Formats: sequence, C-alpha cells, structure tokens
Amino acid sequence: MKKAIISGHSKGLGAGMVSCLIAAGYEVLGLSRSGIGSEMAGLSEVALDLGDTAAVSAFATGAEFANFLEGASQAVLINNAGIVEPIAPIGRQDAGKIAQSLAVNVTAALILSDAFVAATEGADRRVAHISSGAGRNAYTGWSVYCATKAAMDMHARAMVEDAVAGLKAESIAPGVIDTGMQATIRSAPEEDFALLDQFKSMKAEGGLAKAEDTAAKICAHILSDRFGAETITDVRTF
Repeated sequence: MKKAIISGHSKGLGAGMVSCLIAAGYEVLGLSRSGIGSEMAGLSEVALDLGDTAAVSAFATGAEFANFLEGASQAVLINNAGIVEPIAPIGRQDAGKIAQSLAVNVTAALILSDAFVAATEGADRRVAHISSGAGRNAYTGWSVYCATKAAMDMHARAMVEDAVAGLKAESIAPGVIDTGMQATIRSAPEEDFALLDQFKSMKAEGGLAKAEDTAAKICAHILSDRFGAETITDVRTF
C-alpha cells in the first residue's frame, strides 16, 4: 500500500501535489485548518490548525495518524504548510505572528516528521520539507520567514545524519509561485517590505510559476529514484 500525508493540502501547491499523489496510486491524508469538504477519491481530510501545537501533537500521537499509515509499504510525508508573516523589519514585528510562524513553519513539521518515522518502520519512507530560497538567502522584512525555512533545511540535513533505515529526506525550494502567499506578500505595507515593488512586478509581468506546474515537478521528484540524492534542493534544477 502507498500512503501519503501532506499539510496545507487544500489550495495552491498542496492541492496540486494531492492530485499528483492520487494519480500515482497513493492514498492521501490532507491536513489543513480549512480543508474539509473535498470529494476527491483517494483523499481523506483532517481539519487541523497547524499553529496549535497541542492539537498537532495530539493528532500526531493519536490513533487516526497511526491507523492511516498502518501497513504502508511506501509512505510519504510532505510538510507543505507555511506562512510568510510577519513581514516587517526587526523591531516592528508582531510577537503573536512570530510565534504562529514558528509553530506552523517549524514546530508542526518537526512533530509530524517524528511521528511519521515512528509509524512507518519497515516501509520505504520519504520526508519532504517544502522550504524556500529565503532559507538560503537573507531578505529584508523576512527575518522570521528566513529563519523558519533555514530551520527546515537543517532539520532535513540532520534527519539524513540519523541514518534511519528506509528513510530519505529532502528540503525543496519551490521557486516563486503564483499562490495566496504571493498575494499576502504584495499586500504588505511598503514601509515594512522594501522589496514590494519587485514582487508586484513579477506578478504583473508573468514572472510567477503556476502552482499546478510546480506541484507536478515536485511530486514527480519526490516519487522518483532521485529523491534524497541531495538533501537541499531547488525545483528549478529538476
């Protein structure tokens, strides 16, 4: 049996990867705060606020999570959910948004990864973090987002060092995609984000990749023999 769990599955990049995984014969469990109501065959959904660490921990250690993965010969976890806020230079950031960013972008992914590996002993298992070029390059106004994505890159590298049997891990930068996150970026106040005009120009000039195209590339890579050959990767090199 082939099983996959993906966070942030209900729209954008996540929705595209769900379709790809199902087409490849995977049963998929989607996790998102608002993603309940799909009637897609092969997809089960759980409403889970990934910013609520207690709820994520309870789910990851609960029966539903373990039962879904039970018996899987091939298992995939894609930590796709992420938020870009707060967008502001240091000294003008909202403390609550900092905490939420860490909870969604880092803490939830680490909890789910640990539970996934514990529940898939004996399987061909793969953990993919959807990272960002912001984890590898510093940008003004994005110190929190950059830090969280750098954490995911390092977590993938450390998982590889653990040398767990049957486990491959990779942290993938997806490039600049036309998603709701980009809309959030373009709505930031100019005084908080000096690169605002650059991002507005990318949208206006058609410089954003389509979410479904990028999702197909990432999904195909995750399921390929190439996955895990390098730990820190970028979709634009696939």
